[in-house]
Amino acid sequence: MFLRALLITRLLRSASFLAVESWVRSRAQGGLGVRQSFGDDALAYFTAGLDVERLRQATAGAVSQAKRNKSFQESSRIGLALDGTGASRSSQKGCEGCRPIRNEKKEIVSYHHKLVMVSLVGTGLSLPLDVESYGPGDSEYTAGQRLMQRTVRNLGARFADYVVVDGGFATSLFLHVVGDAGLKVVARLKGNLPELISGFVSPKPSKPLPGIPSSS
Repeated sequence: MFLRALLITRLLRSASFLAVESWVRSRAQGGLGVRQSFGDDALAYFTAGLDVERLRQATAGAVSQAKRNKSFQESSRIGLALDGTGASRSSQKGCEGCRPIRNEKKEIVSYHHKLVMVSLVGTGLSLPLDVESYGPGDSEYTAGQRLMQRTVRNLGARFADYVVVDGGFATSLFLHVVGDAGLKVVARLKGNLPELISGFVSPKPSKPLPGIPSSS
């Protein structure tokens, strides 16, 4: 019941516990397939008792079974996308995992948890698969490496064809981690890769091309 409510409200982009409580106590309860209403405290108790590793294995098993059943046969390539995100915003620091959120004056205005999420892409529907929290002194880059290795281990080396990442991941170490798993990398180029960017930017011609007036 709780998992069904969490999954459906996630698709409705109302994933907070208070939003889930609002949905199951509304007239839409029957349409959600939830037989009884409950509060956000019940959801917190339920999720706190979940075995994270078993949930990861169940998710990996579900998408692997979907691939075997040819649910993705319309997709020529299956990809994985890594991206940073946040969760559990609060006004006070509650644990060592809380990271400060600062305003333009560098003043701390609140706290939240920083995560890296991996999603299944290229199949017509983006499906979140797993997340990895930042540890003390950690970063998106190192958390992303751990998440990438675990995802390949759970899904198998031949499940996906490529990985989509932000330009910050386009380093030699990360490329080796992904390459060792047999995957290609699709990375958005940024200013931290000037030599690579210059290889893709055509220099401005010294003379105007025939039939094209020069710009002043």
